[in-house]
Amino acid sequence: MSPSDPPAPVDRTHLREQLVRLILGSDAELTGEQVSQQGDFDYEEARRLWRALGFPEVAGAAAFGRHDVAALDSVRDAMETGLLDEQTVYRMTRALGRTMSRLADWQVEALVEQVERDVSVGKADSRLERAVELARLAAPGFEQLMLYAWRRHLAAAAARIEALGATEEELLSSYLTVGFVDLSRFTSLSNDLDEDALGHLVEDFEDECTDVVTEGGGRVIKTLGDAVLFTADDASKGARIALDLIAHMAGRTSIPDVKVGLATGSVLSRMGDVFGPPVNLAARLTGVARSNRLLVDEATASQLGAEFEQRTLPPRSLRGFGLVSPITVSERRTFRST
Repeated sequence: MSPSDPPAPVDRTHLREQLVRLILGSDAELTGEQVSQQGDFDYEEARRLWRALGFPEVAGAAAFGRHDVAALDSVRDAMETGLLDEQTVYRMTRALGRTMSRLADWQVEALVEQVERDVSVGKADSRLERAVELARLAAPGFEQLMLYAWRRHLAAAAARIEALGATEEELLSSYLTVGFVDLSRFTSLSNDLDEDALGHLVEDFEDECTDVVTEGGGRVIKTLGDAVLFTADDASKGARIALDLIAHMAGRTSIPDVKVGLATGSVLSRMGDVFGPPVNLAARLTGVARSNRLLVDEATASQLGAEFEQRTLPPRSLRGFGLVSPITVSERRTFRST
Protein backbone atom coordinates (compact mmCIF):
# COMPACT_ATOMS: atom_id res chain seq x y z
CA MET A 1 0.00 0.00 0.00
CA SER A 2 1.43 3.37 -0.95
CA PRO A 3 1.57 6.31 1.50
CA SER A 4 -1.23 8.01 -0.42
CA ASP A 5 -3.64 5.11 -0.03
CA PRO A 6 -6.40 5.66 2.55
CA PRO A 7 -6.20 3.59 5.78
CA ALA A 8 -8.09 0.33 5.87
CA PRO A 9 -11.60 0.73 7.29
CA VAL A 10 -12.05 -0.21 10.94
CA ASP A 11 -14.24 -3.25 11.58
CA ARG A 12 -16.38 -1.56 14.22
CA THR A 13 -18.67 -4.54 14.75
CA HIS A 14 -15.71 -6.80 15.53
CA LEU A 15 -14.20 -4.20 17.88
CA ARG A 16 -17.48 -3.78 19.75
CA GLU A 17 -17.78 -7.54 20.21
CA GLN A 18 -14.17 -7.73 21.34
CA LEU A 19 -14.70 -4.91 23.83
CA VAL A 20 -17.75 -6.60 25.36
CA ARG A 21 -15.93 -9.94 25.49
CA LEU A 22 -12.96 -8.39 27.28
CA ILE A 23 -15.16 -6.66 29.83
CA LEU A 24 -17.45 -9.63 30.53
CA GLY A 25 -14.70 -12.22 30.40
CA SER A 26 -16.62 -14.61 28.14
CA ASP A 27 -18.68 -14.76 24.98
CA ALA A 28 -22.39 -13.92 25.18
CA GLU A 29 -23.69 -17.24 23.86
CA LEU A 30 -26.41 -18.28 26.31
CA THR A 31 -30.02 -17.21 26.72
CA GLY A 32 -31.56 -16.53 30.12
CA GLU A 33 -33.30 -19.90 30.08
CA GLN A 34 -30.03 -21.69 29.33
CA VAL A 35 -28.22 -19.88 32.13
CA SER A 36 -30.96 -20.87 34.58
CA GLN A 37 -30.82 -24.51 33.45
CA GLN A 38 -27.04 -24.72 33.71
CA GLY A 39 -27.10 -22.97 37.08
CA ASP A 40 -29.96 -25.18 38.31
CA PHE A 41 -31.88 -22.04 39.25
CA ASP A 42 -35.55 -21.24 38.82
CA TYR A 43 -35.93 -19.11 35.70
CA GLU A 44 -38.44 -16.67 37.21
CA GLU A 45 -36.20 -16.17 40.24
CA ALA A 46 -33.23 -15.59 37.94
CA ARG A 47 -35.22 -12.94 36.06
CA ARG A 48 -36.04 -11.30 39.39
CA LEU A 49 -32.34 -11.20 40.31
CA TRP A 50 -31.53 -9.72 36.89
CA ARG A 51 -34.07 -6.95 37.43
CA ALA A 52 -32.76 -6.37 40.97
CA LEU A 53 -29.33 -5.74 39.43
CA GLY A 54 -30.96 -3.00 37.36
CA PHE A 55 -31.10 -4.61 33.92
CA PRO A 56 -34.10 -4.88 31.57
CA GLU A 57 -35.40 -8.12 30.13
CA VAL A 58 -33.48 -9.46 27.12
CA ALA A 59 -36.36 -11.49 25.64
CA GLY A 60 -34.59 -14.74 24.83
CA ALA A 61 -31.48 -13.18 23.29
CA ALA A 62 -28.08 -14.82 23.69
CA ALA A 63 -26.79 -12.18 26.13
CA PHE A 64 -25.12 -14.32 28.80
CA GLY A 65 -22.00 -16.41 29.32
CA ARG A 66 -20.20 -18.70 31.75
CA HIS A 67 -19.73 -15.94 34.34
CA ASP A 68 -23.50 -15.50 34.57
CA VAL A 69 -23.84 -19.23 35.29
CA ALA A 70 -21.14 -18.96 37.98
CA ALA A 71 -22.97 -16.02 39.57
CA LEU A 72 -26.20 -18.00 39.80
CA ASP A 73 -24.26 -20.95 41.25
CA SER A 74 -22.98 -18.70 44.03
CA VAL A 75 -26.45 -17.35 44.84
CA ARG A 76 -28.00 -20.83 44.80
CA ASP A 77 -25.32 -22.25 47.10
CA ALA A 78 -25.72 -19.39 49.58
CA MET A 79 -29.49 -19.85 49.73
CA GLU A 80 -29.50 -23.67 49.80
CA THR A 81 -26.98 -23.84 52.64
CA GLY A 82 -28.95 -21.28 54.65
CA LEU A 83 -26.00 -18.88 54.69
CA LEU A 84 -28.21 -16.10 53.30
CA ASP A 85 -31.99 -15.95 53.25
CA GLU A 86 -33.95 -14.84 50.19
CA GLN A 87 -34.71 -11.35 51.50
CA THR A 88 -31.04 -10.67 52.21
CA VAL A 89 -29.98 -11.95 48.78
CA TYR A 90 -32.33 -9.59 46.96
CA ARG A 91 -31.49 -6.62 49.17
CA MET A 92 -27.79 -7.14 48.57
CA THR A 93 -28.39 -7.59 44.85
CA ARG A 94 -30.30 -4.32 44.60
CA ALA A 95 -27.58 -2.51 46.55
CA LEU A 96 -24.89 -4.00 44.32
CA GLY A 97 -26.77 -3.10 41.16
CA ARG A 98 -27.33 0.52 42.13
CA THR A 99 -23.78 1.03 43.33
CA MET A 100 -22.10 -0.63 40.37
CA SER A 101 -24.34 1.15 37.87
CA ARG A 102 -23.20 4.52 39.11
CA LEU A 103 -19.59 3.40 39.38
CA ALA A 104 -19.64 2.10 35.80
CA ASP A 105 -21.11 5.36 34.48
CA TRP A 106 -18.48 7.32 36.38
CA GLN A 107 -15.65 5.15 35.05
CA VAL A 108 -16.82 5.34 31.45
CA GLU A 109 -17.20 9.12 31.63
CA ALA A 110 -13.64 9.43 32.93
CA LEU A 111 -12.29 7.01 30.33
CA VAL A 112 -14.06 8.79 27.47
CA GLU A 113 -12.03 11.91 28.19
CA GLN A 114 -8.77 9.96 28.18
CA VAL A 115 -9.72 8.06 25.02
CA GLU A 116 -10.39 11.35 23.25
CA ARG A 117 -6.98 12.67 24.34
CA ASP A 118 -5.21 9.47 23.31
CA VAL A 119 -6.76 9.50 19.84
CA SER A 120 -5.95 13.19 19.38
CA VAL A 121 -2.22 12.57 20.05
CA GLY A 122 -2.06 9.48 17.84
CA LYS A 123 -2.00 6.68 20.41
CA ALA A 124 -4.82 4.97 18.49
CA ASP A 125 -6.61 5.39 15.18
CA SER A 126 -10.10 5.27 16.67
CA ARG A 127 -11.93 5.49 19.97
CA LEU A 128 -13.01 1.85 19.79
CA GLU A 129 -9.45 0.63 19.21
CA ARG A 130 -8.23 2.59 22.22
CA ALA A 131 -11.12 1.38 24.36
CA VAL A 132 -10.31 -2.23 23.48
CA GLU A 133 -6.67 -1.69 24.40
CA LEU A 134 -7.60 -0.12 27.74
CA ALA A 135 -10.02 -2.97 28.50
CA ARG A 136 -7.31 -5.52 27.72
CA LEU A 137 -4.46 -3.89 29.62
CA ALA A 138 -5.99 -1.73 32.37
CA ALA A 139 -9.18 -3.57 33.35
CA PRO A 140 -7.53 -6.51 35.24
CA GLY A 141 -5.55 -4.19 37.50
CA PHE A 142 -8.55 -1.94 38.12
CA GLU A 143 -10.66 -4.97 38.97
CA GLN A 144 -8.18 -5.82 41.73
CA LEU A 145 -8.29 -2.21 42.92
CA MET A 146 -12.12 -2.33 43.13
CA LEU A 147 -11.94 -5.55 45.16
CA TYR A 148 -9.37 -3.96 47.48
CA ALA A 149 -11.50 -0.80 47.95
CA TRP A 150 -14.61 -2.89 48.61
CA ARG A 151 -12.84 -4.94 51.27
CA ARG A 152 -11.50 -1.83 53.01
CA HIS A 153 -14.93 -0.15 53.02
CA LEU A 154 -16.61 -3.38 54.15
CA ALA A 155 -14.22 -3.65 57.08
CA ALA A 156 -14.85 -0.01 58.02
CA ALA A 157 -18.63 -0.45 57.76
CA ALA A 158 -18.52 -3.60 59.89
CA ALA A 159 -16.51 -1.77 62.53
CA ARG A 160 -19.04 1.10 62.59
CA ILE A 161 -21.96 -1.31 62.93
CA GLU A 162 -20.25 -3.27 65.70
CA ALA A 163 -19.65 -0.07 67.64
CA LEU A 164 -23.29 1.01 67.49
CA GLY A 165 -24.85 -1.76 69.55
CA ALA A 166 -26.34 -5.21 69.57
CA THR A 167 -30.05 -4.74 68.87
CA GLU A 168 -31.59 -4.29 65.44
CA GLU A 169 -32.86 -0.80 66.31
CA GLU A 170 -29.38 0.27 67.39
CA LEU A 171 -27.83 -1.14 64.22
CA LEU A 172 -30.26 0.52 61.83
CA SER A 173 -30.52 3.92 63.50
CA SER A 174 -27.77 6.25 64.69
CA TYR A 175 -27.51 9.57 66.46
CA LEU A 176 -25.50 11.67 64.00
CA THR A 177 -24.91 15.18 62.80
CA VAL A 178 -25.99 15.48 59.17
CA GLY A 179 -24.65 18.15 56.85
CA PHE A 180 -25.62 19.49 53.45
CA VAL A 181 -23.13 21.63 51.55
CA ASP A 182 -24.61 23.43 48.56
CA LEU A 183 -23.11 25.54 45.78
CA SER A 184 -24.36 29.12 45.81
CA ARG A 185 -25.96 30.51 42.65
CA PHE A 186 -25.60 27.17 40.88
CA THR A 187 -28.69 27.51 38.68
CA SER A 188 -27.69 30.86 37.20
CA LEU A 189 -24.08 29.74 36.91
CA SER A 190 -24.97 26.55 35.07
CA ASN A 191 -26.84 28.58 32.45
CA ASP A 192 -23.64 30.45 31.60
CA LEU A 193 -21.36 27.40 31.24
CA ASP A 194 -21.03 24.92 28.42
CA GLU A 195 -21.43 21.21 29.14
CA ASP A 196 -17.71 20.49 29.57
CA ALA A 197 -17.13 23.41 31.93
CA LEU A 198 -20.21 22.49 33.98
CA GLY A 199 -19.11 18.87 34.22
CA HIS A 200 -15.63 19.87 35.42
CA LEU A 201 -17.12 22.28 37.97
CA VAL A 202 -19.37 19.62 39.50
CA GLU A 203 -16.57 17.06 39.56
CA ASP A 204 -14.12 19.49 41.19
CA PHE A 205 -16.73 20.47 43.77
CA GLU A 206 -17.49 16.86 44.68
CA ASP A 207 -13.78 15.96 44.85
CA GLU A 208 -12.93 18.90 47.09
CA CYS A 209 -15.87 18.22 49.40
CA THR A 210 -14.92 14.57 49.70
CA ASP A 211 -11.34 15.45 50.63
CA VAL A 212 -12.35 17.98 53.28
CA VAL A 213 -15.09 15.80 54.82
CA THR A 214 -12.90 12.70 54.92
CA GLU A 215 -9.93 14.58 56.37
CA GLY A 216 -12.20 15.95 59.08
CA GLY A 217 -13.34 12.48 60.12
CA GLY A 218 -16.78 12.61 58.47
CA ARG A 219 -18.37 10.44 55.78
CA VAL A 220 -19.72 11.53 52.40
CA ILE A 221 -23.05 9.74 51.98
CA LYS A 222 -23.89 10.91 48.47
CA THR A 223 -23.35 13.67 45.95
CA LEU A 224 -26.21 15.44 44.21
CA GLY A 225 -24.49 17.55 41.58
CA ASP A 226 -24.58 20.92 43.27
CA ALA A 227 -24.86 19.48 46.80
CA VAL A 228 -23.10 16.94 48.99
CA LEU A 229 -24.64 15.09 51.94
CA PHE A 230 -22.27 14.07 54.73
CA THR A 231 -22.43 12.85 58.32
CA ALA A 232 -20.27 13.24 61.41
CA ASP A 233 -20.24 11.35 64.70
CA ASP A 234 -20.89 14.48 66.77
CA ALA A 235 -21.93 18.10 66.39
CA SER A 236 -18.49 19.62 67.01
CA LYS A 237 -16.88 17.47 64.35
CA GLY A 238 -19.70 18.32 61.93
CA ALA A 239 -19.35 22.06 62.58
CA ARG A 240 -15.58 21.90 62.11
CA ILE A 241 -16.01 20.10 58.79
CA ALA A 242 -18.65 22.62 57.68
CA LEU A 243 -16.48 25.65 58.49
CA ASP A 244 -13.47 24.02 56.80
CA LEU A 245 -15.60 23.45 53.70
CA ILE A 246 -16.62 27.11 53.61
CA ALA A 247 -13.04 28.32 54.08
CA HIS A 248 -11.63 25.85 51.58
CA MET A 249 -14.10 26.70 48.82
CA ALA A 250 -13.68 30.43 49.41
CA GLY A 251 -10.03 29.98 48.53
CA ARG A 252 -10.77 28.26 45.23
CA THR A 253 -11.35 30.59 42.28
CA SER A 254 -12.64 27.72 40.14
CA ILE A 255 -15.51 26.87 42.53
CA PRO A 256 -18.28 29.24 43.69
CA ASP A 257 -18.96 29.94 47.34
CA VAL A 258 -20.92 27.38 49.34
CA LYS A 259 -23.45 27.35 52.14
CA VAL A 260 -23.91 24.60 54.72
CA GLY A 261 -26.74 23.35 56.92
CA LEU A 262 -26.30 21.02 59.91
CA ALA A 263 -28.88 19.14 61.97
CA THR A 264 -28.41 16.53 64.68
CA GLY A 265 -30.58 13.62 65.73
CA SER A 266 -31.56 10.04 65.07
CA VAL A 267 -31.21 8.91 61.44
CA LEU A 268 -32.03 5.62 59.75
CA SER A 269 -29.38 3.96 57.58
CA ARG A 270 -30.62 2.07 54.53
CA MET A 271 -28.91 1.04 51.27
CA GLY A 272 -25.91 3.24 51.99
CA ASP A 273 -28.11 6.30 52.49
CA VAL A 274 -29.48 8.05 55.57
CA PHE A 275 -33.04 9.13 56.26
CA GLY A 276 -34.90 11.00 58.95
CA PRO A 277 -35.82 14.50 60.17
CA PRO A 278 -32.18 15.66 60.61
CA VAL A 279 -31.47 14.95 56.93
CA ASN A 280 -34.48 16.95 55.80
CA LEU A 281 -33.82 19.78 58.25
CA ALA A 282 -30.17 20.10 57.19
CA ALA A 283 -31.33 20.45 53.58
CA ARG A 284 -33.92 23.09 54.52
CA LEU A 285 -31.32 25.08 56.48
CA THR A 286 -28.97 25.03 53.51
CA GLY A 287 -31.77 26.37 51.36
CA VAL A 288 -32.13 29.53 53.46
CA ALA A 289 -28.44 30.05 54.25
CA ARG A 290 -26.42 32.83 52.66
CA SER A 291 -23.15 32.21 50.85
CA ASN A 292 -20.22 31.33 53.13
CA ARG A 293 -22.53 30.77 56.08
CA LEU A 294 -23.20 27.77 58.31
CA LEU A 295 -26.69 27.37 59.74
CA VAL A 296 -27.48 24.74 62.37
CA ASP A 297 -30.52 23.58 64.32
CA GLU A 298 -30.97 23.90 68.07
CA ALA A 299 -29.92 20.30 68.75
CA THR A 300 -26.58 20.86 67.02
CA ALA A 301 -25.99 24.25 68.64
CA SER A 302 -26.62 22.87 72.14
CA GLN A 303 -23.73 20.42 71.72
CA LEU A 304 -21.10 22.86 70.45
CA GLY A 305 -18.27 23.98 72.68
CA ALA A 306 -16.75 27.37 73.43
CA GLU A 307 -14.61 27.33 70.29
CA PHE A 308 -17.71 28.16 68.25
CA GLU A 309 -19.58 31.46 68.21
CA GLN A 310 -23.36 31.27 67.83
CA ARG A 311 -26.03 33.76 66.85
CA THR A 312 -29.73 32.96 66.64
CA LEU A 313 -31.49 34.40 63.59
CA PRO A 314 -35.16 35.46 63.31
CA PRO A 315 -37.64 32.62 62.79
CA ARG A 316 -38.45 31.60 59.26
CA SER A 317 -40.78 29.04 57.77
CA LEU A 318 -39.11 25.80 56.71
CA ARG A 319 -41.21 23.36 54.72
CA GLY A 320 -42.19 20.41 56.89
CA PHE A 321 -40.88 22.02 60.10
CA GLY A 322 -42.92 25.20 60.52
CA LEU A 323 -41.24 28.23 62.05
CA VAL A 324 -37.60 27.56 62.89
CA SER A 325 -34.98 29.95 64.26
CA PRO A 326 -31.74 28.99 62.49
CA ILE A 327 -28.50 29.50 64.36
CA THR A 328 -25.47 30.76 62.50
CA VAL A 329 -22.17 29.28 63.69
CA SER A 330 -18.66 30.58 63.13
CA GLU A 331 -15.26 29.98 64.68
CA ARG A 332 -14.59 32.11 67.73
CA ARG A 333 -11.62 34.35 66.98
CA THR A 334 -9.68 33.39 70.10
CA PHE A 335 -9.81 29.74 68.99
CA ARG A 336 -8.83 30.32 65.38
CA SER A 337 -5.96 28.06 64.37
CA THR A 338 -2.81 29.59 62.87
